Amino acid sequence: MFKFSLIIPVYNRPDELEELLFSLTKQIFDTKKITFEIIVIEDGSTRKANFLVDKFKEKLEIYYFFKENTGQGFSRNVGFQHAKGDYFIVFDSDCIIPENYLQIVFDNIQKQNLDAFGGPDKAHESFTDIQKAISYAMTSLFSTGGIRGNKKSAEKFRPRSFNMGISKKVFEKVGGYKITRMGEDIEFSIRIEKNGFKVGLIPDAFVYHKRRTNFYQFYKQLHFFGRARINVKRFFPKELKLVHTFPAFFVLGLLFLPISFLINTSLGMIVSLSFLFYFLVIFSDAIRSTKNIKIAFLSIYAVFIQLLGYGIGFLTEFLKIK
Repeated sequence: MFKFSLIIPVYNRPDELEELLFSLTKQIFDTKKITFEIIVIEDGSTRKANFLVDKFKEKLEIYYFFKENTGQGFSRNVGFQHAKGDYFIVFDSDCIIPENYLQIVFDNIQKQNLDAFGGPDKAHESFTDIQKAISYAMTSLFSTGGIRGNKKSAEKFRPRSFNMGISKKVFEKVGGYKITRMGEDIEFSIRIEKNGFKVGLIPDAFVYHKRRTNFYQFYKQLHFFGRARINVKRFFPKELKLVHTFPAFFVLGLLFLPISFLINTSLGMIVSLSFLFYFLVIFSDAIRSTKNIKIAFLSIYAVFIQLLGYGIGFLTEFLKIK
């Protein structure tokens, strides 16, 4: 019998956790081959979720641990230490898991002999239009370069901790997260690679990831992500790639736009038309992807917020290390 240990850190999000746990009660898999446990790590929350664990104990093998607040990376480490499975899977608490997820993961790690894997995320039909636009921004080849789980990607895929799995032997050799925030999952993934383990993307092992519910929260999150990319550079200087600098150049381009008109009107028009063309591409691709004109318009704004937040975070953190 192959056992999965599902590690879920949570901080003041009992409502989201309840949706996640409910989705796990709907899992469909070969019960003769697969079983799973759930380990909830409460990261010093003031709105505790222990009552939810009690609620689901009749339907799920679930365990609850409370610890002081140290961040999501170190909370996952606590989960790893308590896990009894052959394979550990990490979810963010704001995810909803499709009913065939575990079977898909099991089949793929057996077939591909994967020591670690990551999966993409999608927007659930119940999400708001803003959440769907944010989901588009975070998964599109034209905004993130597809590096978060797209089959077509601008760089090598590396698992992210909203949907990531490692074998027990990976944890025993590599250990857990060395940092708790600021790119902790990227640093962890790179370390797994450098220890010779086989890491791969399972495209069909997607989760529905809520992310943020408004654009202000989304900006703050992406500003943090931009800083995190530079933080990873502190550990692995050669891992900063050209694709990661695109949001920074986007921000610099915005700053240059009014200056370009002062230099030369024609130059200003060229810069303006470049931005217009880019957002027309975003709009067209969002229409194709979402089949919804309102979400496509919102996706333009979501991509703008994404690049602005990430780019400013990237540049400010880059200046710090310089």
